[in-house]
Amino acid sequence: MFGTPGKQAVTMTDAAAAQIAKLMAKDHHQGLRIGVKKGGCAGMEYTMEYVAQVDPHDEVVEQDGARIMIAPMAQMFLFGTQIDYEVSLLESGFKFNNPNVTEACGCGESIKFEGM
Repeated sequence: MFGTPGKQAVTMTDAAAAQIAKLMAKDHHQGLRIGVKKGGCAGMEYTMEYVAQVDPHDEVVEQDGARIMIAPMAQMFLFGTQIDYEVSLLESGFKFNNPNVTEACGCGESIKFEGM
């Protein structure tokens, strides 16, 4: 596990936890795996995928019936991140409030970390 003992690497707002729990119940998934990959105009992008089985190397965060798994290679990039779920007139989706990001593109989906 990466980070401080007893402190979750990633937190969820109530809205994010409710949406993830709803998705888990609807399609009988074990949760959502969150990661990062190279891509986008700023160099890195967040990834989210449904999980049928928890990988023993993932860090698992559970809150109010919601479960997210953090892929091993993403743990250092996501430590301290808060995941929110926002609904507006034009769009709805998960938002990552990540203190490790040093630069983001205009759409907010492509990010850059220090030294990358």
